[in-house]
Amino acid sequence: MDIGDRFQRADWKAEKHVPVIDCPGEVKAGENFKINLMIGKEIAHPNTTEHHIRWVALYFSPADEKFTYEIGRFEFNAHGEAVAGANEGPVYTHHAVDCWAMLKKPGTLIATSLCNIHGLWESSIDIQVS
Repeated sequence: MDIGDRFQRADWKAEKHVPVIDCPGEVKAGENFKINLMIGKEIAHPNTTEHHIRWVALYFSPADEKFTYEIGRFEFNAHGEAVAGANEGPVYTHHAVDCWAMLKKPGTLIATSLCNIHGLWESSIDIQVS
């Protein structure tokens, strides 16, 4: 079995585990642009000690090229854990992050994420470069 077979995909409007990539569909070559990654845009994902998003990663696959490039990987490490018990901690990390990138050619942004209970998730969007 290939690792790609382990990734689940769905419409983020109907599924709370799908990483959502929010950015322009077309950007200018050589100019930085903001990318927002989040889990649970339409349907909130829990963020508890027992059920949480551990990380999200962002990749870029240039059109007509073999290799994919990692833009960033972002870990969410606080889920209410504490000596006092589950969900008694003083801090919770929200599973959303902004990052910036610059592209020289069109391609596909790919986001992956991991839910500690429901496994690996993936989504992608095409980006045009002018």
